[in-house]
Amino acid sequence: PPHSNWMALLHSRLDKASTIRTAFRDSMATMMCTATESERGSTSGNPPSPTAVGDFALNSNSYGEGTMGKGGCAVVKREAAMAAQAATQLDHSGGREELNVLDKERREKIEATPRFYWANDEEPHRRRKQEILQKHPELKKLMGIDSSTKFKVLFWVTFQLLSVHLLQGAPWYTWAFCCYTISGAINHMMTLAVHELSHNLGAKGVMKNRFLAIFANLPMGIPAAASFKRYHMEHHKFQGEDVVDVDIPTEFEGWFFDSTAKKVLWCFLQPVFYSLRPLASNPKEPTRWEIINIICVIAFDLIVYCFWGIAGVLYLVLGTLLGMGLHPVAGHFIAEHYVMNEEQETYSYYGPLNWLTFNVGYHNEHHDFANISGKHLPTVRKIAPEYYDEMPHYHSWIKVIWDYIVDDNISPYSRVKRATMTNKEIEALKARGGLVK
Repeated sequence: PPHSNWMALLHSRLDKASTIRTAFRDSMATMMCTATESERGSTSGNPPSPTAVGDFALNSNSYGEGTMGKGGCAVVKREAAMAAQAATQLDHSGGREELNVLDKERREKIEATPRFYWANDEEPHRRRKQEILQKHPELKKLMGIDSSTKFKVLFWVTFQLLSVHLLQGAPWYTWAFCCYTISGAINHMMTLAVHELSHNLGAKGVMKNRFLAIFANLPMGIPAAASFKRYHMEHHKFQGEDVVDVDIPTEFEGWFFDSTAKKVLWCFLQPVFYSLRPLASNPKEPTRWEIINIICVIAFDLIVYCFWGIAGVLYLVLGTLLGMGLHPVAGHFIAEHYVMNEEQETYSYYGPLNWLTFNVGYHNEHHDFANISGKHLPTVRKIAPEYYDEMPHYHSWIKVIWDYIVDDNISPYSRVKRATMTNKEIEALKARGGLVK
């Protein structure tokens, strides 16, 4: 045929294939919405809540512009009906194409874990960053290191050792109180110093940030800095990606911790799950930096033991576990990405505990601009208030923890997942050792 006719035929075939794929995907969403709503309605005897855990969510365009929960299902149903009708007409006219690999794998993943919130696009922060920078190019001046970070780390590591020394011979109740309050808060602060340094925001050069992160890790008593960096970079680049983002709870966590009492236990065990979850869902071969990290922390623990005995080591280790568990500053673990508002995936906190946490509460700002240090994240909000002030946010991490525990509609399932990578791409990423070694 003539070239123009051949191209027209090719475009027609591609349009037919795309329409059929869309119809199949949206039909699956409709069926899963209906099944989930029926299941919740049959167990409770009432219509499902718009924010009920298990409500299936799939956006037709981009996450944040569509809807989630029950309302999102209604939108998908309407679009699916129209697409299915068009697909049937195409099928009768002879247009039929197989679903591509990603569509099939996405369907299988949704069927395997349907009670999470599922999005059908990439994470929202990259797009918003580009939009904000177009309107506020002056934000580029804030990008770069915060030279005060190393002094903060040195001060608090020294303060922890002083605390260990001063508590020698103290009554057990005094020791326990200080372990939860002082050691818990400071060691959690050091985990967030490690977070800041994983983005290379504490000093010039990757090597300096790695060593500074290991130094901040010392009073925690448990080696974590090197491994955290490897997984955290993937959390940013592939936020919510099934298998890759280990910040998302496992299916077991969602299934088991489904009551108020069990969610209290889950909060206590958060440091355990943060440590073991990567080994279950996305294990990585240890690198030399992780070996260096382990050696340094063990050596530090031995020094503490030699000077202050087992009580000194326990003060540091238990402080870490308590500070990352059911503790006010640990509220950010839940506040950051647990779906409390139907259309939102990441949440900021604008309360006083940001003073102790390198402003990690400014979490939308952080994900939008991961190369801006915590010190300057409040400035990001001031420069671009139209993007952050009207977005649902928090003022109390304690209230976040309370709501998570007592609200039956919130659980470990209350996270957004997505499947934008094929299994082959995920395996290739694993074979390379991840984004960072």
